[in-house]
Amino acid sequence: DIYSFNGFIADQVRTDAYVAALRESVTPGCTVLDLGAGTGFFAILACKLGAAKAYAIEYNDALQLGPEMAQLNGCADRIEFIHDLSTRVTLPEPVDVIVCDLRGAMPWYGEGVSSVIDARKRLLRPGGKLIPLRDELSAVVVDAPEVYDARVTSLHQTRFGIEQTPTRRFLVNTWFHAEVRPDQYLTEPAAWTTLDYTSVEDPNPNGELTWTVQRDGTAYGVSIWFRAHLGPGISFTTEPGEPQLVYGNPFFPFEQSVAVKAGDEIKFALRADLTGGDYVWSWETRVMGPEGEKAHYQQSTFKGNLVSLDRLRKQAAAYVPQRNQDGEVDRAILSLMDGQTSLEAIAVEIAGRYPHRFTQWKEALAHAGELAAKYS
Repeated sequence: DIYSFNGFIADQVRTDAYVAALRESVTPGCTVLDLGAGTGFFAILACKLGAAKAYAIEYNDALQLGPEMAQLNGCADRIEFIHDLSTRVTLPEPVDVIVCDLRGAMPWYGEGVSSVIDARKRLLRPGGKLIPLRDELSAVVVDAPEVYDARVTSLHQTRFGIEQTPTRRFLVNTWFHAEVRPDQYLTEPAAWTTLDYTSVEDPNPNGELTWTVQRDGTAYGVSIWFRAHLGPGISFTTEPGEPQLVYGNPFFPFEQSVAVKAGDEIKFALRADLTGGDYVWSWETRVMGPEGEKAHYQQSTFKGNLVSLDRLRKQAAAYVPQRNQDGEVDRAILSLMDGQTSLEAIAVEIAGRYPHRFTQWKEALAHAGELAAKYS
């Protein structure tokens, strides 16, 4: 995890833009919230720029380095580090500035957008500043056989005499990171949607695109990028042909490659639905030529998930669940978390109740500790 957080900080184009935005937004005596703070880099920077108080909220354990870093940078007395989900945090005051970067390759990553919406409404003072302001998403159809072959074709080919064709339906229903070049564009880039952090209410994006093919070639999928606007005149982009950033570019493959000619029309509908803390992406493609429809694909990351029928059955609305032994163990542990009993005492009690589950109390301690970290 620390490599991931430091990788974002080490991305000079991205971090320089954030530094510039903070310089424009932080004023002497203001309060700042570093949302999804990692090690608290932006909180420390805000203090160096004159903030009177900064709050650094991060659920990841990387936050444990924050106080040490703040001490080394002479601002430990002005930063409060909060190891929790931001949606469970209440601050003693509304802040003047919220700064965050909760993106993945797409700005919609986990519950990041939902967290920004919540923080904007509950933790930012009226008229306060939000960094970033918005992300503008663009897309293009590409002729990139090497990308498709590396992540789709080569992975389902027969190897050592073993037929792997069944894996293909999962591979084509998964988007992945891939670099493409502008000379591989078959269409002009087009705007897909804008994520406006200052006003967004729905964390689920949905948009359609229609392209006219500019040259003959073979269409393998759609490459997407964003331009992040952090403040007036301050932005960076993940567009192909620009310096490669830490985020990468998502590539949505077509179910099959399709030969196209200049003048053909390609319609592409893309949406994402936040489900269980992660997004299910769905994309539908229609390719039309002078003589009619050349291809029609309906793909989804739901189809790309290897989920057992038994698991799906247990998640159905009509399913009537009954606790198994693990459920009984967890319920017993939680019932003993009364604010008076130590974790060791709980573990000894549980090991005595369930000797077939735990051969010694220290095994029960490890399991009880996981539940305590989550629920206490």
